[in-house]
This record gives sequence, C-alpha cells and structure tokens, in this order.
Amino acid sequence: MTTNNSATRRLSAELHVDSALRPGWVSGLERIPGVGEEIFCVAGVGTVVKVLGRTGDGSRLLEVKLPDPTSKPFFAAASNVLVAPHATAKTA
Repeated sequence: MTTNNSATRRLSAELHVDSALRPGWVSGLERIPGVGEEIFCVAGVGTVVKVLGRTGDGSRLLEVKLPDPTSKPFFAAASNVLVAPHATAKTA
C-alpha cells in the first residue's frame, strides 16, 4: 500500500529562483560563484561555502550557508542561483 502525503509536496515554482527578484544578477550558469561570494537562491541570500562537482544539467554543485546561525548548510545547483554580474566575494 502506498501513501500520499501532499502536505510535503512543493510546487515546481517554489523550487526555482525568480530572476526578477534580483534585477541585473545572472544565473550561476553564466558565472560560477566563488567561495565566500554572496548568492541569491530560493531560500534567500546565502554565502557559497564550497564549489563542488557538476550536476545533471552541467552546472556546478554549491554548498550554501544562510545568514541565520541556526541554519545548516545545504546544496544547490549553480543553475538555480543568482550571482552579481561582477565578483563581490567577502574577505575576512
């Protein structure tokens, strides 16, 4: 018997970043963000922790950390994040 829990389903639109939210920013496919660089993803603004291998669509896999100290890092395809057209990596 299979069960269907529709409460945990996400709409496709909820899983793709809206480029209209960051005018002038480009897809991570156009410019791969570097470690420490600020990006915009479905969850909001985050910082790239690691740039890893390739995903199924050919873009890079990114480990992203949100500014909230309680949030755990997560992974996102570079094709589904927005980056500033010019590098704005933070230096410590």
